[in-house]
Amino acid sequence: MDFVTIVAVLAILQFVFFSVLVGQARGTYGVKAPAVQGHEIFDRAFRVQMNTLEQLVCFLPALLMANMYYSDGFVALVGAVYLVGRIIYRQAYVKDPSTRAVGFVLSLVPTLLLLIAALFGALTA
Repeated sequence: MDFVTIVAVLAILQFVFFSVLVGQARGTYGVKAPAVQGHEIFDRAFRVQMNTLEQLVCFLPALLMANMYYSDGFVALVGAVYLVGRIIYRQAYVKDPSTRAVGFVLSLVPTLLLLIAALFGALTA
C-alpha cells in the first residue's frame, strides 16, 4: 500500500471538503459570490479554506520529495500529523480564531520537517 499517496489524496480531499463547507456557509449566511466577506462565520470558513490552500502549496511537494529519500511509513506518518492539524485548525478557527495556534503548528511543523528531510536527502544522496 502506498501510504504517502493516500495521505496526499486525503490532503486534497480535505481541501475540497473545506471548500464545500465554504459554499454551505455562503448559503447559510447569505454571502453571494463573488463576495469573500459578509458574515463573520462565513469569513472564518473562507479563511480556513484559503489558509489550507496556502499550506498545500508547500505541504504536497514536501511530502512527495521527502518520500524520495525516506520510508513511506515515516513520511506518511508525518503527513498524517498535518491532516490532523488542519482539522484542529479548522475547528478552532471557526469557533474562535484566537485559538487556532495548536492546529496551525500541527500543520506547519510537519511541512517544515518534510522540507528539511527532502533537502537533507538530496544533499546526501
